[in-house]
Amino acid sequence: MILSTAIIFVVVYREIDHELRSQIDGDIAGDAAELALSLDSSSDPYPSAILAAAKRGIGTESYRTTDKLLFAAVVGAGATSNDYGLFGGGGPSGIRDSGTRRAEPSALGRALLVSRSGFSNRLVPGETTMRMFEQTFRVGKHTVIVGAGESLAAVTRAEQSLAKAFIIAGGLALAVALLVAHFAGARVSAPLRRMAAVSGRVDAGDLEARMTVPAGHDEVRILTEAFNHMLDRLAEQIESQRVFIADASHELRTPLTVIRGQIEVLAALRDPTAAEVRRVERLVVAEIARTSRLVDDLLLLAQAERPAFLHVEAIDLEAYVAELWDGMSLTAERSFKLGPVPAGTLLADPDRLAQALRNLARNAIENTREGQGLVRLDVKRLGPDRLRFTVSDNGPGIPTAEQTRVFERFHRTDPARSRSAGGVGLGLAIVRAIAEAHGGSVVASDVPGGRGARIELELPRFTPTPRANALHGQLDRAT
Repeated sequence: MILSTAIIFVVVYREIDHELRSQIDGDIAGDAAELALSLDSSSDPYPSAILAAAKRGIGTESYRTTDKLLFAAVVGAGATSNDYGLFGGGGPSGIRDSGTRRAEPSALGRALLVSRSGFSNRLVPGETTMRMFEQTFRVGKHTVIVGAGESLAAVTRAEQSLAKAFIIAGGLALAVALLVAHFAGARVSAPLRRMAAVSGRVDAGDLEARMTVPAGHDEVRILTEAFNHMLDRLAEQIESQRVFIADASHELRTPLTVIRGQIEVLAALRDPTAAEVRRVERLVVAEIARTSRLVDDLLLLAQAERPAFLHVEAIDLEAYVAELWDGMSLTAERSFKLGPVPAGTLLADPDRLAQALRNLARNAIENTREGQGLVRLDVKRLGPDRLRFTVSDNGPGIPTAEQTRVFERFHRTDPARSRSAGGVGLGLAIVRAIAEAHGGSVVASDVPGGRGARIELELPRFTPTPRANALHGQLDRAT
């Protein structure tokens, strides 16, 4: 505000100063030209006649009443002016002659008797600077100097008044601006202070603290809603982390408790048999294996958000899926079915993708009966560059309320069966982490028109081969 006011003041000050001085220059130049014209047309070339004509052109009004100085001088012969004391004269004419005793010319008068042309600034004793215009020409054999001047006191007073007005107006404007800025800043910073206070409460452990959403649709409301939404997400994440830690602790404690109990039973026997030792060994090995799998799964989930989690390469989809499904068919007594696989190349991490598909297959195996269970994999092309892997079974299915929760960590639709089968509820959570790391998604649903569950894993970056494109076109024409 101060800088802007200073710039405006300098511009206005210089413009007004230039305008006033230009007006004075025009006036005094015009007056001098008129006086010169009256002398130039004089028919009598003698100095006394020239000075008399100059006196008539100057008039009888004195400099003190008009603030405009007029003078004419014949070099070496005399001078006249409407300032009676300028050239040492005692009367209105101011004409000097050797027969009359007169005062000496003033310093300004002596300076004006020196031939000079154009504009100049002259210092007047006891006054301000005077703006002068002088013109030199010849009348007959004589050199004549005429000039006009005007005091710059009016300009100085105008400039001083302007500066005073700017100081007063600028001071008032600055005071008003500071006051408005204070209230505006307080209004803007108040939500920020409230936000800082809420942040302090959250930092102290109060996850229920929220900001009051103000009325209106301004930026403060948007910021408040975003801040509250962030706190909601933070509370959800912290709660999810607490549940995760509690579940992980429980799952790790269970095998350790079993191992400890079996070792204590074995230690309580005075002379344990070989069969008893082998039984405890089998239980301990099984619980250690369970614990190792749990630790591996937890480490995988912890690394899922790191950039180096995936090692992407081009996968020949047909050969890859056929080999993977052949291996899965040897792991359980189920009816394994594989639908048509589109020919093409998929950019993905082969190890992580195999882990996700195996987890989906194991989930289907655990929820179907031996000898009667059906585990089916279908691969379908979606759009120009996406694939959908669908693993379905003929088991009891997934309740509708559980279809979005089955991908949460340690979640089980049937805890007793999952624990007896060795699962801890991390398999589908790992599938979701792998899908999201690839930029894909995974959803669960029921088999349409039948009994069982269906889980769909969708991935991007699939490039079909020309043969697949031709086959796709033939299918479209047949349809």
